[in-house]
Amino acid sequence: MTFLSTRATEAPPPRRPRPRLRLRKEALVGWGFAGPFVAVFGLVFLAPIGYALYLSLFKDRLIGGTSFVGLENYGEALADTRFWEGLARVGLFLLVQVPVMLGVALLVALAIDSGRLYGRTFFRVAVFLPYAVPAVVASLIWGFMYGTRFGLVGNINDALGVTLPDPLSPSLVLASIGNIVTWEFVGYNMLIFYSALKVVPRSLYEAAAIDGAGEWRVIASVKLPAIRSALVIATIFSIIGSFQLFNEPSILQKLAPNAITSDFTPNLYTYSLSFAGQQHNYAATVAIVMGVITAVIAYTVQLRGMRKG
Repeated sequence: MTFLSTRATEAPPPRRPRPRLRLRKEALVGWGFAGPFVAVFGLVFLAPIGYALYLSLFKDRLIGGTSFVGLENYGEALADTRFWEGLARVGLFLLVQVPVMLGVALLVALAIDSGRLYGRTFFRVAVFLPYAVPAVVASLIWGFMYGTRFGLVGNINDALGVTLPDPLSPSLVLASIGNIVTWEFVGYNMLIFYSALKVVPRSLYEAAAIDGAGEWRVIASVKLPAIRSALVIATIFSIIGSFQLFNEPSILQKLAPNAITSDFTPNLYTYSLSFAGQQHNYAATVAIVMGVITAVIAYTVQLRGMRKG
């Protein structure tokens, strides 16, 4: 009887929280951490895209004001020769400038990583330093250096009695812009490649050396495959940056108005439509079309680059 009474007076074991309630609490905690990012992401990224999509469905008319036109603006953009000429121009810029820039950055990263470069710390900082210069300032610096009347090119012409080609002429201005962009971003891409090389296991280099592989063989068979992801990322960033080309031609346009027109690049064309032509709806349409083209090309490069060989 004593045993039964003792068992009867014992407190019942605590109930475990229901699984659904626990999951809800965990979800709330997760949203508490992710909430600020989601709010900022929606405010500065999703909201502008949604507003641009909304604007692209309307059109300002001389009679009747703003009216809903559906996809009419998109049809006009796809038939706009000025837009396609600007897109072809940045496409040519991409095909030439990006391989040159990434090739130089890769060579510099490999040279620094080899350990045979004298003063590599100073060299690494010196190569990266131009990236710290704002694009507007860099464009102004190079723009005045390109000047044939008051810049470095003009001074060389006067000092040597020669006539160098005008870097801001219509035939050379795209190459001049490519030189500025390369100068700006070689250090940035070099840092990406160098950081990727630093995490490659040194045991791979030792195994290759034991097998009799030389320096170039190690680069081709060990280093480059090991940093493939970094190469793909840098390529995607460079493609996106090429399609977003705006600062350099916008600044140089004041120095070379005959060479850089308002539709020199799609972004410059969009800016001109919106702020000079007051065609906000059509400008939003061109921006969306350009964004879709950029996303498709970047995603295609990512898929091909990450495909296993």
